[in-house]
Amino acid sequence: MTEQRHRISIRDLAKGPPHEGELGEGLMFHTDRGDLRGILHEAPEAGQGVIMVCGARGGFGGPGSGMYTRLAERFREQGITTLRLDYRNPNEFVDCVLDLMVGIGYFKSIGHAPVVLMGHSFGGATVIAAGASSDHVCGVVSLSPQTYGANMVRFLSPRRLLVVHGKADTRLPYSCGVQIHEWASEPKELVLYDGAEHRLDECREELEELLFQWVPSTLSEPLPDESRAS
Repeated sequence: MTEQRHRISIRDLAKGPPHEGELGEGLMFHTDRGDLRGILHEAPEAGQGVIMVCGARGGFGGPGSGMYTRLAERFREQGITTLRLDYRNPNEFVDCVLDLMVGIGYFKSIGHAPVVLMGHSFGGATVIAAGASSDHVCGVVSLSPQTYGANMVRFLSPRRLLVVHGKADTRLPYSCGVQIHEWASEPKELVLYDGAEHRLDECREELEELLFQWVPSTLSEPLPDESRAS
């Protein structure tokens, strides 16, 4: 992302009530490309972070009927800060990747170690592209992902990758997740849930437990020095 159109800068940051629901703190990133909303679930004295994004329509809830909010609160109790990001321009792939770069830059600016990115559907591809473009990412979780934009997974290693898909997904077939996993180099993991549709409601509890284990484990493992090349 070296071209000017692939750059974004934070001019100011405002804090206030959460933009949705009652949990977390609302953030407004004023950038040179417009305003970006976020909800921060801050853990006291945390040095680790997770960034979550949704599908092509944006928003904050994520899959699994509000799974992002529940995970964010559980992570906060474990000393991990979560930032849930909306998109400035939903469904505009490059813009949405830049939104993730804002979140990554924010965590880096406050002294957090490399973060984990988590995205669903359209967001499952944006987190791959952002993770492959930043030296401040240690792992990526791609939930029910599309393949468009996800070919950058070839450049993600040695960052850890977790791909999750429901085998009953009628919006994006689970072959998308399989293809992305095949494109990727190690370390990588593919989890397929029988009977689970696109939003993964059918496997919600099992998936949340998987993520509650995978994310802290990934945050605790430092990247090799040779990965810091971006």
